Amino acid sequence: MKTTEEYLNGQVLLIDKPLHWTSFQAVNKLKYLLINKAGLPKKFKIGHAGTLDPLATGLLLICTGKFTKRIAELQGQAKEYTGTFFIGATTPSYDLETEIDQTFDTTHIDDSLILETVKQFIGEIDQKPPIYSAIKKDGIRLYEHARAGETVEIATRKTTIHEFEITRIALPEIDFRVVCSKGTYIRSLAYDFGKALNSGSHLTALRRTKIGDYHVNTAIEIEDFVTSFE
Repeated sequence: MKTTEEYLNGQVLLIDKPLHWTSFQAVNKLKYLLINKAGLPKKFKIGHAGTLDPLATGLLLICTGKFTKRIAELQGQAKEYTGTFFIGATTPSYDLETEIDQTFDTTHIDDSLILETVKQFIGEIDQKPPIYSAIKKDGIRLYEHARAGETVEIATRKTTIHEFEITRIALPEIDFRVVCSKGTYIRSLAYDFGKALNSGSHLTALRRTKIGDYHVNTAIEIEDFVTSFE
């Protein structure tokens, strides 16, 4: 276990975020432990370097003390994800947060079409963030507009897909691995991929496996972090 001084001088904690937890909850859990078990002052600095949705699992980098100054640098590094697209249906949130709103034909889709479609998404692409996201429009987060039933215009933004690999095809499911730049929404990639197939798609599983050189294989689960203080 690290000393109080080490946490204050700065640590990057690799956490494997569990399903259904928000990134904010994970940070708060660690902050509580470090204050109450490691004796850190209540106002010590702690924060995460890149949000993971509650329905995603995987690598969450949590910076303490002086290393909170590195958060912007870490957020800017390339990220790797694995997950699953469900082909033939869409949801308003582009994932399982909301119910299916439309279904589409998939009889024309085969392995070769899927693999050929992947090529459209390699490199710099224009991407529209999901309406169910935390981005602000007119000072209000998009998901608040969505839950109020309001229609808002969302601008596209540039993002870069460095690698996009299909790892399993078992329609209606497709497993993938993606390496992408900061600001990429994998939910939007799922939606756009379905559209490019002349069908529909939504994200049913997502796991962040890497941020820069940090890998989830060396991350610790929150419960194990808790146990380390006992």
